[in-house]
Amino acid sequence: MRHYPSLARQNTVLLAAAFVVVELLTISLFTFLVLLPLGQRSADDLAGLMVLSAQTWAELPPQTRPAFEEELLQSHALALRSDAPPTTHDEWHPPYFYLLEEALARRCGQKNHLSREQLNTGTWYWAIVPAGNRQLAVGVSDARIQSQPVMAFFLAILTGLLCALGVAVGLARRLTRPLAQMEAATWLIGQGGAPAFLPDHGPREMVALSRRFNAMAQQVQDLLTTRTTLLAGISHDLRTPLSRMRLVLEMLKDNPTQGLIERLENDIDHINTLIGHVLEVARGLEHEKPVKTDMVELMNELATDFSTPTSPITVNCPPIHIDVAPTALHRAIGNLLQNAKRYAPNLPVDLVVVGDAQRVRIGVLDRGPGIAPEHLEAVFAPFHRLDASRNPATGGAGLGLSIVRELARANGWQVTLQARDGGGLEAWIVLIAEA
Repeated sequence: MRHYPSLARQNTVLLAAAFVVVELLTISLFTFLVLLPLGQRSADDLAGLMVLSAQTWAELPPQTRPAFEEELLQSHALALRSDAPPTTHDEWHPPYFYLLEEALARRCGQKNHLSREQLNTGTWYWAIVPAGNRQLAVGVSDARIQSQPVMAFFLAILTGLLCALGVAVGLARRLTRPLAQMEAATWLIGQGGAPAFLPDHGPREMVALSRRFNAMAQQVQDLLTTRTTLLAGISHDLRTPLSRMRLVLEMLKDNPTQGLIERLENDIDHINTLIGHVLEVARGLEHEKPVKTDMVELMNELATDFSTPTSPITVNCPPIHIDVAPTALHRAIGNLLQNAKRYAPNLPVDLVVVGDAQRVRIGVLDRGPGIAPEHLEAVFAPFHRLDASRNPATGGAGLGLSIVRELARANGWQVTLQARDGGGLEAWIVLIAEA
């Protein structure tokens, strides 16, 4: 199996390489634009001092020359000798002495290769300098040149590389730690577990990714819970009509009557209705493409569909057009209207719309018995009925509000229930237009 390098390793290598490249570029620019001009100027000054020292020594009376040599040695780390220095053919000097060779060549008119000599006072570099009608050897001690550019260069590279590796490792771990947590959480979700939410702090992009992942994980958990509840609920609610059907079938064997056949048909209709509700919950998970919708037209259509002479629906909707999934919204409000008419029969229902083209609140307001505050959230659970008898004729299948909640989740809406002033219930759906 092919081995793929980790993101932390890749980021570490890339950041370290980039850091070193930048450091090399900086050192190169600093060397050629700052150090090299300064070194050339310094080498030229030293070459001038060496030539001037040789010429001055040649013009001095012999008896004063030792004092002059001593002064040069003590003050300028320069030495003079009339005999030729040892000839060496070494090909490498510290970089500064190459600049000094060039400066001496310009001043003396001849190429000077510095000869290196190791004395008890240190390392000396000698050059042959014309002085009057003779030539003198002028030496400069390496103690005079304290700079070590090559060593500084390698130390800078090494230090920069270590710093780059440290920064790269820190950044890579900071970036990959949330990804590793997300990978572990994803694996746990795939196994059917419930991972802890990812922390929503750090870089903006990681915060956005963590929040989206947490929302997705919550949706997956809700889906699993809904699925389990649906399966348990439908299996429970199917047992009763199936048991009645079995009993009726046994009775039909001995005494087939029209009443027994009607009872059997009623149980079949009940089962069909229950399955239809479950399928409607499943369809609520589908995301419908938003289109520009006339809210006045949609509300009037709903009012016409659900109004009765004894329970009229009053529409209060300003002229609003909003991008929304019309079929899903029609189903959601239709379920709310069915609930209102079931629990507030023969009473008027208000269908209210407020907002603008970006944010719309749609309310279904009834004058029924309402819902106790402690049950306002629980009624959204599948098969949750406020009617303790669990009679479909009085409490329905317990899936109406579950369908509304699933439709809202699939389309990014918000659904809330609250007590209505003066008695009754207010069910609100909040729509936010997609950008």
